[in-house]
Amino acid sequence: MKRTTARLADGREIIYFDRRDDAAHRLDDPRDLPPVSTTSQLRFDPILAEWVAMAGHRQTRTFLPPKDLCPLCASTPERPTEIPSGEYDVVAFENRFPSLSTHATTTETGTELVPVRPGVGRCEVLVFSSDHNASFATLAPDQARLVVEAWADRTAELSSLPGVEQVFCFENRGQEIGVTLSHPHGQIYAYPYVTPRTTRMLQSAREHRDRTGRNLFADVLAEERAAQTRVVGQTEHWTAFVPAAARWPVEVHLYPHRQLAAIGDLDDAERDEFVTLYLDVLRRFDALYDAPLPYIAAWHQAPVRAGRDLAYLHLQVFSIKRAADKLKYLAGSESGMGAFITDVLPEDVAARLREVEVR
Repeated sequence: MKRTTARLADGREIIYFDRRDDAAHRLDDPRDLPPVSTTSQLRFDPILAEWVAMAGHRQTRTFLPPKDLCPLCASTPERPTEIPSGEYDVVAFENRFPSLSTHATTTETGTELVPVRPGVGRCEVLVFSSDHNASFATLAPDQARLVVEAWADRTAELSSLPGVEQVFCFENRGQEIGVTLSHPHGQIYAYPYVTPRTTRMLQSAREHRDRTGRNLFADVLAEERAAQTRVVGQTEHWTAFVPAAARWPVEVHLYPHRQLAAIGDLDDAERDEFVTLYLDVLRRFDALYDAPLPYIAAWHQAPVRAGRDLAYLHLQVFSIKRAADKLKYLAGSESGMGAFITDVLPEDVAARLREVEVR
């Protein structure tokens, strides 16, 4: 893999990841861009004991432009984009409309009950392919493998930034999910705190270890592999399964067979097999109905400092689509109380995913 870094016209960093060692890119950005907003702030919710990011400038971000105005396509002499080069494999760059910024400042301090601090952190866009019409599911294995390398690279580099406590790699796919750009891409957030979901997971893992002396995630994986009822696919180093208490209409977790903290800890064989299994899972998702399935793919990695001995790297991919023409809305019980009610049994979902004819 070849790695090349440069700066965009407004000072944001861009990193090219290429399969070929002789790949070359345009490193200057000819555009005249306004400064990136540094007004993001964090406010503490004392009721739930959680930080909430405030980023009002994101209201003006680009929203579903036509293909000929896509900011993630390669640049042409007539139309420069966010990616100055005329061709590329995989690219990461700082978000033009970030929820968190390494340069964030605020004069507000809040109150003792509701403190306010700058929204310090970093948000990046990770473009999976120069092909506007592609999706992760249609990537060639070597292209998907390059994305894995980029995830590992960005996780390691962002984890080293001052104040960063957790790095989250994810993909939102489909307008139903809220995607604002249709070009195949994901995002990476570097948070200045450990997120609520990770905090809860690590608390459960700590209680399980105190009670049993074992790792919670390893026990979940062992139980699923033994039962096989909800397993969708498996390789020598990975298992993909529908969790027994799945919250979403279609939900699959991909676990490596050994406990690891971060994507960068995967060896070459594990990275290769992840690509094989993940592409198969995504293609099964897309074969369920007559249209590609909207989904969120979320990497669960260990925080930078806290709970690394308890965490267990895994990928969660899930969809809000409960039928070909129906979406799962987070209505009263889910949104008001955080109490999920699922409409389909996980065992039935796993069976459908195993049996579907992959195109």
